Amino acid sequence: MILTATAMAALLATTACEELPPVNKQPNQITLNKKAAEIIEADQQFAFEIFREVYEFTDEENIMISPLSISYALGMTYNGAEGTTLEAFNNVLHFGELTNTEVNESYKDLMDQLVTLDEKVEFSIANSIWYREGYTCEEDFLVTNETYFDAVVEALDFSDPASVDVINSWIAEKTNDKIQDMLDVIPADAFMYLVNAIYFNAKWRYQFDPEETVEKNFRLDGGANHKADFMRINGNFNYTSHDDFKAVELPYGDSTFSMVVMVPNGSVTTGELVAEMDATTWDSWFTGSVMANVQVELPKFTFGFKELLNDPLTALGLGIAFTGNANFSKIRPENDLFISRVIHQSFIDVQEEGTEAAAATIVEMMFTSIDDPVPVMFVADRPFLFVIRENSTGVVVFMGKVGKPVYSK
Repeated sequence: MILTATAMAALLATTACEELPPVNKQPNQITLNKKAAEIIEADQQFAFEIFREVYEFTDEENIMISPLSISYALGMTYNGAEGTTLEAFNNVLHFGELTNTEVNESYKDLMDQLVTLDEKVEFSIANSIWYREGYTCEEDFLVTNETYFDAVVEALDFSDPASVDVINSWIAEKTNDKIQDMLDVIPADAFMYLVNAIYFNAKWRYQFDPEETVEKNFRLDGGANHKADFMRINGNFNYTSHDDFKAVELPYGDSTFSMVVMVPNGSVTTGELVAEMDATTWDSWFTGSVMANVQVELPKFTFGFKELLNDPLTALGLGIAFTGNANFSKIRPENDLFISRVIHQSFIDVQEEGTEAAAATIVEMMFTSIDDPVPVMFVADRPFLFVIRENSTGVVVFMGKVGKPVYSK
């Protein structure tokens, strides 16, 4: 865990005009057995690796993924893999020596606790499997995903163009209409869609005063200025000062979830920070975090992001699953399936009241064929990174980069 729940429980913030109430209770924490804790560690490793690969493969100014959503979609798909394909899933998702049952039980345990952890945070995780009507699918595979992932399982007539709308409507419903029209077309040789959808809506524990929001320059990569609306708050927050960056942690709800905002120092770029990111480095970066009086200036931003994850996942070692050599015989004994596309789409809205975010992942399978010291200044006026996580485990729910903040609603 990077920033301890104890530190979060001690959080006391002040605005520029009035003192805010202290946190009087310790935030809820996820309790895990040893095997489930290993899944958390695996998810942490995967989170930084997939974000690093997506960062490298895209030229978008604003990026956001949900490593948790991708992990759950791939976790369902993992249940259909055998042989070297299964080995690839184990390696990429860092399951190590965990058994299939241990993996599934851990996914279920984590999901059940995440969505009920903070009554002030609206958080949902939904899974579904849609397969081509008239074709056989292994019952054990479907039952496993129904049992451990609470997956909705339905057969659809993929030859009917309306099937695209059925899947897209399910995703839109589960993400409060924030992820729409995600699936473009169902190819003639598509057999199955494994879908995860995540929705997150939380108010800041200490909200920004809209009257304090001012327009300022945001410095783009390359040096040009871009006008953005900056929210402002002054208070005691977990703060990190590192040679390469400075960071502040802003809590939501009862401080169970928070956003960590990282701004590079000097000539360091967000790309250089991302290149260094892994679970071990992340932990080391924040060992020196302290509670400090910080004046935070953060631009409002909202954007959507959509990316095909085939290349990033192939780069991580899952390439065999995208080829005719894939082995998904636990889905169909004929062993005639491969992953054709992994589509990921996300949305985020950060403003004075809080944060609304959503993400969905589609795996498409085809047949082969306290005195106030002088405040530390934290001004996110250049491209920065952000991470939204659950604090007792460090589970990364969303991760992104803001290269050009824009806001409209």
